[in-house]
Amino acid sequence: MTEKNLLIELGVEELPPKSLEHLGNSFAELIVASLHAQGLIVTDKQKKIVYATPRRLAVWVADVASQAADKSVSQKLMPVKVGFDGQGQPTPPLLKKLAALGADASAVAQLKRVADGKTETLFLDSVVTGIRLTEGLQKALDDAISNLPIPKVMTYQLADGWESVNFVRPVHTLVVLHGNEVVPVSILGLNSGRETFGHRFESKQQKIQLQHADSYAHQMLEEGGIVAGFDERRTEINRQLAAAAAREKLTLYQDDGLLEEVTALVELPNVLVGQFESEFLKVPQECLVLTMKSNQKYFPLMDTDGKLANKFLLVSNIRPADSGLVITGNERVIRSRLADAKFFYDQDRKKTLESRISGLDQVVYHNQLGTLGERVQRIRVIARSIALLLGGEMLADQADKAALLSKTDLLTEMVGEFPELQGVMGYYYALHDGYGETIACAIADHYRPRFAGDSLPRNNVGICVALADKLEILTGLFSIGQIPTGDKDPFALRRHALGIIRMLVEKELPLSLDFLLKEARLAFDDQYPETAESPLQFIYDRLSGNLREQGYPAQTIDAVMSQMPMVLKDVPKRLEAVRAFEALPEAASLAAANKRVHRILEKSEQADMSSDAKINNGLLQESAEVALYEVLQQIKPQADSAFESGQYTLSLQSLSVLKEPIDLFFDHVMVNTDDAELRNNRLCLLRSMHQAMNRVADLSKLAG
Repeated sequence: MTEKNLLIELGVEELPPKSLEHLGNSFAELIVASLHAQGLIVTDKQKKIVYATPRRLAVWVADVASQAADKSVSQKLMPVKVGFDGQGQPTPPLLKKLAALGADASAVAQLKRVADGKTETLFLDSVVTGIRLTEGLQKALDDAISNLPIPKVMTYQLADGWESVNFVRPVHTLVVLHGNEVVPVSILGLNSGRETFGHRFESKQQKIQLQHADSYAHQMLEEGGIVAGFDERRTEINRQLAAAAAREKLTLYQDDGLLEEVTALVELPNVLVGQFESEFLKVPQECLVLTMKSNQKYFPLMDTDGKLANKFLLVSNIRPADSGLVITGNERVIRSRLADAKFFYDQDRKKTLESRISGLDQVVYHNQLGTLGERVQRIRVIARSIALLLGGEMLADQADKAALLSKTDLLTEMVGEFPELQGVMGYYYALHDGYGETIACAIADHYRPRFAGDSLPRNNVGICVALADKLEILTGLFSIGQIPTGDKDPFALRRHALGIIRMLVEKELPLSLDFLLKEARLAFDDQYPETAESPLQFIYDRLSGNLREQGYPAQTIDAVMSQMPMVLKDVPKRLEAVRAFEALPEAASLAAANKRVHRILEKSEQADMSSDAKINNGLLQESAEVALYEVLQQIKPQADSAFESGQYTLSLQSLSVLKEPIDLFFDHVMVNTDDAELRNNRLCLLRSMHQAMNRVADLSKLAG
């Protein structure tokens, strides 16, 4: 068994850039996993190198055996009474089974009888010859091609013009080298060899004969003009970008997504500096940055003040002696793109945002929820209600105006061309129309937070409109049954729910969820069906998940969230209070007692008694129940007062004195006595204690 390094390369037409790195990694992992499963790789930590360029997927794997080691196997055949007849002769089923396994009647003498439960069973011990690399690699390639994460495959004809195959892009070459030897396999109508191709323009020769698996990266660079490794190419692009920006005394606009995409578009990166006329800088820089990134894959440059400079970096796929023509051509293209952006910006400002309001009535938002104009009216109603609570009439008027204008930029030319600029352009057009910074920021910010880690709205007007916008979406879509299931969330309702949570918690807003959801339902007037599911539990589920991501223990979260706290700003304080309570020496005993009380009240026929039922202290007979009553009368007002003032830690810690009287109560008092009056009074006592203990959190959830 000989171990050598292995190289596999698929030479393809241009692969989709946004999925290239994922395709390359998946191809390598699938190959290695299959070879390992077949025993052709024996080390657990296999060394591999992934190569991926716009026109190739390749992997180099260390120490792959030419043949897997033989292995002993013991195969279960059948019960002895089925395999042998009464005279001890092998039965036809046994002989047929042996033949299927490649053995003849002589193997009968080698069979083992093993007790298998109450049955004696026949086993055949044999040695299986290890699979050869050719067969194992054929299986690995077939499996990899079948299981690559390709969202959409292409169907193309092979060279014979008759047969068709499916892959992400047409494949033209297949290289498989084990050391310096070609491994004869075939996929997608191609036979393996050692011949590949290099860069379209920078390759020294049209065809490259790979000499050895280990010479791949060197030959591709020296002969083919290609930096084959995705990570290596990305590092080289990053280095060149940083160096070019430093030479210009400017700062690179950081965008990891753009870097990944450009890395997948070039095989021999060459960073060049381009320039455009400074008059274009009058257009909002977000428009110019998006034009450069989205349309041309250029990297914007910023000055020391963080403002866009009139220079940019481009990553060319060729390295000519004179780069002037490349730079000039790209400058001509970007000039045209920026002129379009300037035209859109100038045209949009000829109409005010207010003049566009009526146009929203012509845009369908959802066929069951009406037009965008109707949606805006609902947002206005919700935003005004929130603002009245947070800041009174003045804030309500500002929130109403911002909500009225919030969607008007969707009708502009600029947002029509670049939907990503919704809200951003509303900000600039609002300033142009004279609405001032407060309203303009609210229009821009009402989409926030747009993703995890995004900043929140900058002012209270923006908070009111952003909350209203997200509440309207959740309430409206829940009312028509458009509730996310599994991984499907086409309207991003999970993101909107998290946005509501973040604003309520991080801005410490004194707003209750029941109030917010009630106002949102009222905004729909008669359109909201009584049977519609409320988004309340959906919001709680998102909050619980978010808290788990922050590292809070599951039982602590469960204890707090089971009480369905309506004011979410208090949830972090409640969680910290529970953590402090759990550190008390009395915590475990109190949690267990609380759980016991909960079960008693739940099982009792009187468990549904009125929460304001009074304890008759004249019926307290046992000294243990008298002691519990007296301690409860003393500490309950303290715990309640601390709770009402938001001192949740103090509220829970004041309960620690209940441990001893509760223990004595359960040791000496029979709750479910035959005397109904006495039993009900003791249940009232337990109910009062249960209410006092569980205002901050359900402490029974902390019991083991």
